[in-house]
Amino acid sequence: MTATDLPELLELQGLAQLAGPFMEQRVLCEVEAGGQRFPVLAFLLGSAKPDLPAVGFFGGVHGLERIGAEVTIAYLRSLVMRLQWDDTLHRQLENIRLVFMPLVNPGGLWLGTRANPNGVDLMRNAPVESRERVPYLVGGQRISAALPWYRGAHGAPMEPESAALCAFVEAELLGRPLGIAVDCHSGFGLSDRIWFPFAHTARPIAHLPEMNALCEILDGTLLHHRYVLEPQSRQYLAHGDLWDHLYLRACREAQGVFLPLTLEMGSWLWIKKNPRQIFSRHGIFNPMIQHRQQRVLRTHLGWLDFITRAAGSHERWLPVDAQRAHQRELAMARWYRGVHR
Repeated sequence: MTATDLPELLELQGLAQLAGPFMEQRVLCEVEAGGQRFPVLAFLLGSAKPDLPAVGFFGGVHGLERIGAEVTIAYLRSLVMRLQWDDTLHRQLENIRLVFMPLVNPGGLWLGTRANPNGVDLMRNAPVESRERVPYLVGGQRISAALPWYRGAHGAPMEPESAALCAFVEAELLGRPLGIAVDCHSGFGLSDRIWFPFAHTARPIAHLPEMNALCEILDGTLLHHRYVLEPQSRQYLAHGDLWDHLYLRACREAQGVFLPLTLEMGSWLWIKKNPRQIFSRHGIFNPMIQHRQQRVLRTHLGWLDFITRAAGSHERWLPVDAQRAHQRELAMARWYRGVHR
């Protein structure tokens, strides 16, 4: 297999050609795996005005979780196809920025590994240290790249893929009235979860009112949806989370609102329906039967489109002034039971 044999890369190249001048393509960096070189690509649509909201869609951070890349590409594909005929979409893109990094870790995807070609887990690679009880290994370790969840050597710079993602997010999503990041993963539990920071601490984030307001309009719009929206810390803590790192940076700059979200698709449900998948490392993280894969793609497109519309209409639901205090009270009752007031 060569770099050009990656079906996801081939599809992205085709989408870039089909979109033509309506979509910009950038090569953020290149990585090497097994003698092959892979581009880490970004795709950008909509207005570049910095005073408008923006949404970023990310996939393929873990090479084993192919479905995360496929969900991200499926949403990009739907937008590119609509660009050919949908005047409403063109008007929408005049007032919002949409950016995509569908294959953050192409080398890991090619190798079939969770980590990148250097053996580093990109979601444990940021300079964020937890001071609370973190689960052994799974929360991030520096023992060896031969073990999973390796963070990289102490004091080493971030991996090229991690650094490229952070620089891209800082340039495109931070400092806007609202920036939302959606990072698509799989492999945790029987439910589809939407996580928000923090991963390194059980403390609530500063923008807890905004998260609760988003949860409220989600519940009211996608009736009977299957998502569990919660802070990641309710499940486990970890060192080195990229989204914690970027969220903390956005808070330090104190400009606009940045809400990073992680879609954690519940892959245990696929194993429950097809137990033989458990004998394949790819089957643990991906639907292996075609009709289930297609169902997964259809299921999440509605939620991704909801996020795009919510960002574009943020002035109608983001809480301000006294509304923030009320939303914080509701959020504490929903997620923290008032412990961290």
